[in-house]
Amino acid sequence: MTDLNAAKKYLEENGQEQVLGFYDELDEAGKQKLLDQIEKLDMSLIGLVEHNDETSERGKLEPLNAVTVKEIEKNGALYKEKGLEAIRAGEVGAVLLAGGQGTRLGYDGPKGTVNIGETRQLYIFECLIKNLMKVTDEAGVTVPLYVMTSDKNNDETVKFFKEHDFFGYPESEVSFFIQDMAPSVDHNGKLLLEEKDSLSLSPNGNGGWYASMAKTGVLEDVKKRGVKWLNIFAVDNVLQQIADPLFVGAVIDKDVVCGAKVVRKNDPEERVGVLCLEDGSPSIVEYYEMTEEMRTLRDEEGELAYAFGVILNYLFRVDELDRIVNEKLMTHVVEKKIPYINEAGEHIKPETPNGYKFEMLILDMIHLVKNCLPYEVVREHEFAPIKNKTGIDSIESAKELLRKNGVVL
Repeated sequence: MTDLNAAKKYLEENGQEQVLGFYDELDEAGKQKLLDQIEKLDMSLIGLVEHNDETSERGKLEPLNAVTVKEIEKNGALYKEKGLEAIRAGEVGAVLLAGGQGTRLGYDGPKGTVNIGETRQLYIFECLIKNLMKVTDEAGVTVPLYVMTSDKNNDETVKFFKEHDFFGYPESEVSFFIQDMAPSVDHNGKLLLEEKDSLSLSPNGNGGWYASMAKTGVLEDVKKRGVKWLNIFAVDNVLQQIADPLFVGAVIDKDVVCGAKVVRKNDPEERVGVLCLEDGSPSIVEYYEMTEEMRTLRDEEGELAYAFGVILNYLFRVDELDRIVNEKLMTHVVEKKIPYINEAGEHIKPETPNGYKFEMLILDMIHLVKNCLPYEVVREHEFAPIKNKTGIDSIESAKELLRKNGVVL
């Protein structure tokens, strides 16, 4: 559909003619760029805006017991042995979800390139690579690392890794792949333009990572290497342990297809997604979906029944991912502040939310797998997320936790 007439017809059928408002002003390259973007548009997403206020009804929710810190301490030697065995056999790979920017930190660039050091340079990416290297040094083998970027930050991310010699990790063990993009719309469901020759596009959330691996050809490397397990983790938690042999070993020992690192809730009202069962299958229930009864329910030992919050560190068995990869994931409509150009061609940077983005989330993948093992970690040792510039889950709070864990800033 790279032809103008076909694009016009497609847009008119969907009430989106405004997309071509500046077409006649563009040079040939700009025209082709815009037509190519129009060709890739999934107009079905836009219909979701009308139903954004509808909440899908949840099934029967029940607590799901975790492998607790006490149990891990008791069986740690066994778990570690099994985990290291899998790592040394080349059966474990890692996937870093790094498609986002550091906008909320007041930083214009990939979030992983933010420097959080004080007496030296210490980048978020560097923290993660060093955490992975603790494992590979102990195992005596490397773990393939697959880094998911986006159209917005891929070139800058790849360049950054190269400039820093991959922080000592073998370049041959690192592969980059670009996640799919999704359009942005205003509150009326009209597609927004970022530039006269470009739609406003943004990464489509962290739920499409495996499909993106397949689409970009990176999955071929996973299969060629014989990788059986993929550890998926987000860029913003600088304390998390990656390809953790204890975690890998526990999941293998329990004979499940998926594991999720979790932290025990500080109190019933903590706003975290909790791993549970929904109609007998693993699922994640968000804080705002839980009733007061669920939030405060206690087990026989007096502990919270819905106690374990996810921290976006999962282990999936590859053959299970192959089974679910073509399943339709829910698309979430998220209200955001979206920069755009108006009808006069002026760049507008809104101060309040002005439209919607469309995202698929990894938490929805959990409900598709056969089973999932919650694996409890100590919050102070493995959970230092950097989401905000100051306050809770900020650079400041992460620095404090890094110091407590002996990291020199």
